[in-house]
Amino acid sequence: MSEALKEQVMETFNHLHANPELSWEEVKTTAFIKKKLEEAGCTPTVFDDCTGVIGDIGNFSGGVPIIALRADMDALWQEVDGEMKANHSCGHDAHMSMVLGVLESVKNRKDVLDRIGIRFIFQPAEEVGAGALKLVDKGVVDDVDFYYGIHLRPSQETDNGKAAPAIVHGATGTIQFEIRGDDAHGARPHLTQNAVEIGTYIVNAIHTIHLDPTIPHSAKVTRFHAGGRNTNIIPGNASLAVDLRAQQNETMDVLVERVHDVLESARSFFNATINITEEYGIAAAEVHPEAEAIARKAITEVLGEENTANPIITPGGDDFHFYTIKRPHLKATMVGLGCGLQPGLHHPNMTFDRDAMFNGIDVLTKILELHAKGENKL
Repeated sequence: MSEALKEQVMETFNHLHANPELSWEEVKTTAFIKKKLEEAGCTPTVFDDCTGVIGDIGNFSGGVPIIALRADMDALWQEVDGEMKANHSCGHDAHMSMVLGVLESVKNRKDVLDRIGIRFIFQPAEEVGAGALKLVDKGVVDDVDFYYGIHLRPSQETDNGKAAPAIVHGATGTIQFEIRGDDAHGARPHLTQNAVEIGTYIVNAIHTIHLDPTIPHSAKVTRFHAGGRNTNIIPGNASLAVDLRAQQNETMDVLVERVHDVLESARSFFNATINITEEYGIAAAEVHPEAEAIARKAITEVLGEENTANPIITPGGDDFHFYTIKRPHLKATMVGLGCGLQPGLHHPNMTFDRDAMFNGIDVLTKILELHAKGENKL
């Protein structure tokens, strides 16, 4: 990789890192990437009702495979050094920079562009688990044969300088609900149902959910808001959220059902009004062996056998896997990039070795080269 391209990648990263935008609000990011795609000779497509942009380059005349690369765009909303702000603590700024770097690496390569079609997909709203589903509805992968993502991995999972040909994400889910009732004076607890007590019942009941211990899973309350400034008021209302994790989609289905059972039990026992306000989830990974094999070969050729890690099994989630579930013809995998990431993803002060992005660019470029050589099955 030339020094000029490295400088361009770093310039792109610094811009994206300094200008984070939240899910479905990636307006400036979309405009920035669209301009980059146009400058590199891509045909870009944007959408009337959502953020995000895709760019096509290469041979789309038929008879050759279409290979897609995906980068997520959105940032998180979190407290950073005492200030609530948008923050790229999940590495999406790096993902966008790497995919744009791949475009710069292949934009003049006739040996690649004549033999495959390449679609660069910049997807919004990954952090809320909704962007992939939106783009599936837009048809952006209907004609795609192979689909690759990439994600920075924390040091606990992958050493810096290494990469894995697949990230086996687990399924994730969120159930948010409200307990609704009337406040009462602290001296008259018989006049209401204490939302704190109802919520505590729910928390304890969730802790009694036990499924097959050989399949990783968890359910825990991650938000519990009740009461106000006055301590002599028994609160009738509360807001809670439950985070759900399971390594398999079938286990997640059972876990969700059990949490619903807990809420129904609380409704009955306390004669309480409990309303679910939001419920959504992200599917567990469906990794295709052919895509994984091609990614493995690319990593080995670029980084060496000694730096080719095994697939990463992680309880974290990513909506990338909705693409393959909704469009089963896709042969997809997500590359896990070791980059010295500390102290962890979503930490407000997350850092990583930015030079590792060059490894990611080289691996993704090699994947395209392998497809251009006809190595669609290994």
